[in-house]
Amino acid sequence: MTAKTKKAGKSTLLSAMIGNQIFIPIAALLILAIFNFIVDPSFFKITLGHNSDGDPVLSGNLITIIDYGSELAILAIGMTLVTAASRGQDISVGAAIAISGSVVLRVLCGTNSRPETLQAPIIVAFLVSCLVAMACGAFNGALVSIFKIQPMVATLILFTAGRSIAAWINNNELPVVSDRTFTFFGGYIPGIPIPTPFFIAVLCFIATWLALKFTNLGLYVQSVGINEKTSRLNGLNPALIKFMTYVILGLCVAVAGFIKVSRLSTINYSVVAKDIEMDAILAVALGGNSLSGGKFNISASILGAYVIQFLTTTLYKFQVQSDALPAYKAVVVIVLVVLSAPIVREKIAAVFKKLHAPAKVESKG
Repeated sequence: MTAKTKKAGKSTLLSAMIGNQIFIPIAALLILAIFNFIVDPSFFKITLGHNSDGDPVLSGNLITIIDYGSELAILAIGMTLVTAASRGQDISVGAAIAISGSVVLRVLCGTNSRPETLQAPIIVAFLVSCLVAMACGAFNGALVSIFKIQPMVATLILFTAGRSIAAWINNNELPVVSDRTFTFFGGYIPGIPIPTPFFIAVLCFIATWLALKFTNLGLYVQSVGINEKTSRLNGLNPALIKFMTYVILGLCVAVAGFIKVSRLSTINYSVVAKDIEMDAILAVALGGNSLSGGKFNISASILGAYVIQFLTTTLYKFQVQSDALPAYKAVVVIVLVVLSAPIVREKIAAVFKKLHAPAKVESKG
């Protein structure tokens, strides 16, 4: 009797774990980790070396994951809010990163594409890029919230024109920043062996967590995403809330763009942040968030972003061509979308109920 009760309890606990939103990214992370451990245990090796400036730095696949995954994690924060409120996704974030990155270089280099010294403080360049990226977000947000255009169609405008605008900002030149301190934001701070983008991502997460905890932003976003008409009857302004989420995503784009151009101290308009919008959307889906809006979990999306980078690093490790990466990720998107569909979740839940039913019946006896 006791054993049967314990078995039923374990089954209920397992069902609860599987039903938890963060279960999907954790399960994906474990699968990738186990796969790499079996195929090549050296995948997890971390070494301490020195960069070209003689500063100590950590290197290895795991360091690469937390380094490049941090850009995606920052974008996932804004993309999660946009998805939850507008029931759609912004596909222009890659082009917007090109614009914001181009603005950074324009401010730092001025009219000379190869200046010997910075033409403006780095903080000024960052703030200007934030304003421009937020303006891009406001443009998309206005189309979605005011003109009621479907998010993917509305953001297609900037997706198409964004990189051309980025090139126009610098007169189709490729500015190069020679100041070493600029590389700290996309690389390593002297004396700290962990990549700086990771710390930036942590700060962004903390800022978002504080905003959601001490304001009603999260509640408002979920209310609008779940039922826009009901939220309006309860005194909310759905158009304003949607607009705000796109502006917040624009701010996330500015931070990611700043990191991007800091890595190389220059920019390639046609290549920078290419296809990153797909990774950001996939991070949201992998975090267990519904792509049709409503409830969301920022932590799960951030974890999903690092899982995506884990997958990307794994594919590169096994010498998969970069052109083939979108195909593999597309398969993951299809699987996730299918698993997140309400009808599929209902059928999975029904199967678990049938599996648990015999144990419950026996325990009554």
